[in-house]
Amino acid sequence: MSESLHIGGVEFAPGSRGTVQIPVSRRASGAEVSLPVEVVHGRKPGPRLFICAAIHGDEINGVEIIRRILRRRALTSLRGSLIAVPVVNVYGFVSLSRYLPDRRDLNRSFPGSSQGSLAARLADTFVREIISNATHGIDLHTGAVHRTNLPQIRACLDDQETERLARAFGVPVILNSNLRDGSLRQTVVDTGIPMLLYEAGEALRFDKWAIRGGERGILNVMRALNMLPEIKSKPGAPPMIAQGSRWTRAPQGGLVRAHVDLGDRVEKGQLLAHVADPLGSDESEVLSPDAGLIIGRSEIPVVNEGDALFHVATFERLDDAASSVEEFQTLLT
Repeated sequence: MSESLHIGGVEFAPGSRGTVQIPVSRRASGAEVSLPVEVVHGRKPGPRLFICAAIHGDEINGVEIIRRILRRRALTSLRGSLIAVPVVNVYGFVSLSRYLPDRRDLNRSFPGSSQGSLAARLADTFVREIISNATHGIDLHTGAVHRTNLPQIRACLDDQETERLARAFGVPVILNSNLRDGSLRQTVVDTGIPMLLYEAGEALRFDKWAIRGGERGILNVMRALNMLPEIKSKPGAPPMIAQGSRWTRAPQGGLVRAHVDLGDRVEKGQLLAHVADPLGSDESEVLSPDAGLIIGRSEIPVVNEGDALFHVATFERLDDAASSVEEFQTLLT
């Protein structure tokens, strides 16, 4: 039997499931703000996986992914524990904002402090209540406002267990991504916990492709950790690790006419878009700096000079990477 799990002052016995609202602060009106957490604690011991979303309050695809995971009947056979936090930045979520009320980025405020800013206190609560109870983690993100991402995993692949789980997740692209100071991922990795960051879709939008990919990926990781029974399913194309990536930027302000879509294969020097003034008298070309795949793009046609337009990832085996994207799209349709 598993040992009991204690989160937010609540004891979860082996084989139990429940929700706890962890107090965060009070609003100026006096209303309490709390962090919603659902815990599924299996009868048999195993890994303790946390999944979380909406650290940036406007990145909502992950909220729906977690809702779908929690409705899965397979959780009745769970080994270990699932700690689900669908909305971390509860302030930004209700105001449809990436940030907290003081304009701080929660994902630059970890590990936090119980005596610090609102962001620092929320980060500290998450570290004490969630990370301290976990052995593995998955953080769910989307692109920013007006920017969408191809489903991808970002992780520190120097750790063999992290790379194993990144491959098991089953999205077409993996980025060996550097840690950012103050990020949740840096704090988790510093504690020695393997962690994946899933990027897919756009802020403030539900993207069924991104949601299905995230749901499937989390279940794949749970099976790889022996938290859930294996099932027979059609294997997808193996994910490809990108050698690198960079954004192409608008050479001038104006209106963008894009000629490529998310997931497209492009060649070095290929025409990606035109940028022109509203009269069309002053027009510039946007060319791909590398041969690769479009893994992110701006969705708003009005741009200023220097705005990021297309995120191009490069691969040692570009043909295989392009095939992986095509098979992934087919698998989820």
